[in-house]
Amino acid sequence: MTWSPELEPYIRLGSFLSIFVVMALWEMVAPCRQLITKRRSRWLHNVGLVVVDTLLLRVVAPAGAVGVAWFAAERGWGALNLIELPFWATVLLSVVVLDFLIYLQHVMFHAVPALWRLHMVHHADIDFDVTTGIRFHPVEILLSIVIKAAAIAALGPPAVAVLIFEVVLNGTATFNHANVSLPAGIDRVLRWIVVTPDMHRVHHSIVIGESNSNFGFNLPWWDRLMGTYTAQPAAGHQEMTIGLTHVREQRQNLFWMLVLPFRGDPGDYPLGHEDD
Repeated sequence: MTWSPELEPYIRLGSFLSIFVVMALWEMVAPCRQLITKRRSRWLHNVGLVVVDTLLLRVVAPAGAVGVAWFAAERGWGALNLIELPFWATVLLSVVVLDFLIYLQHVMFHAVPALWRLHMVHHADIDFDVTTGIRFHPVEILLSIVIKAAAIAALGPPAVAVLIFEVVLNGTATFNHANVSLPAGIDRVLRWIVVTPDMHRVHHSIVIGESNSNFGFNLPWWDRLMGTYTAQPAAGHQEMTIGLTHVREQRQNLFWMLVLPFRGDPGDYPLGHEDD
């Protein structure tokens, strides 16, 4: 390819901001649910968290996942470098496999109590909108890049495939966390192709069984294949409660989100630990 990994942050940032603005405007004009907290204060803290995440990543892993793929390709690492496939097929296979690995990672962050403490920051949001999709604890972000780097080194995808995957992941996470709703017929068809807001909103339910379902971010197939799919929340999208039972009454600000994993009770939400 003629592009270099130095372009990756600009491509990702540009695509993310474009989709973020579109979804933010959509949910302001036609929200699916009425927010129960003030948007300005909540956005300030959620966006503040992603600023911390971004600055940390620029220091710890400036090359990002695309840089790892570029490095691995130069050394011939990874399973895909051992087989002959058309370039387009290698790119397509890479994106699909990486998406499945992200699904498995998401399940792992729900199943391992120590990892759940980190991921709890994402689920503790008592509203569900476009900023929920960027609300992740910095340590979770760092662990995710380590897991992703190991997967890329083992798989050996082309750098352009990793860039496509990263752009799509950022875009779909912004889309499916937005406080919007598609017409039922469109949603029913679209959720066979991509995770829709109504599909992912179920995952943010206060109900433990619902929050431990619909783990996909990009492709919706893995939940159906792995038996973790829930079509709709039992209470309906308008009446369902978002967040976590044991932290709903706490005042959520940037400092609170940063220290949450290291104090307090993780609740009964970790996958497989409901009755512990």
